[in-house]
Amino acid sequence: MKIYIGTDHAGFQLKEELKTYLVDLGCKVKDMGAYEFNEADDYPDFIFPVVKAVSEEIVNGEDSKGIVIGGSGQGEAIVANKVKGIRAAVVYDEYSAKMSRAHNDANIISLGNRTLDIDKAKELVKIWLETPFSNEERHKRRIEKIKAIENKNF
Repeated sequence: MKIYIGTDHAGFQLKEELKTYLVDLGCKVKDMGAYEFNEADDYPDFIFPVVKAVSEEIVNGEDSKGIVIGGSGQGEAIVANKVKGIRAAVVYDEYSAKMSRAHNDANIISLGNRTLDIDKAKELVKIWLETPFSNEERHKRRIEKIKAIENKNF
């Protein structure tokens, strides 16, 4: 599985540690930045390339996911969910990691570096990656409704 990962300064160190962890899990990792710590950078500049890449690969039928990191993960999820085909979830505990995949088929996980330590972040990422979508009819129906909303012109 290909994993795109990105963050601004708030999650820089966590991103660097997660990259190694993901490779050890057998993932192909594509770092979309930041490539150096810069306290003045802005998260949309690094989050959008991650979700754009994941969205494009989904359209092409490829199996890829994304990890975005910030201080809380909230702003990063907001940016991610602006892109068609993306379902980003802020994950903060085991339950949110499992349900974001099993019920929502989330393709982006958003983590808060200021709310998680590295060991917890690794645990949540592993749960998230290993949890399959349930394929239950009610969840498929709901995702189709989300897609219909995305396709409407307002």
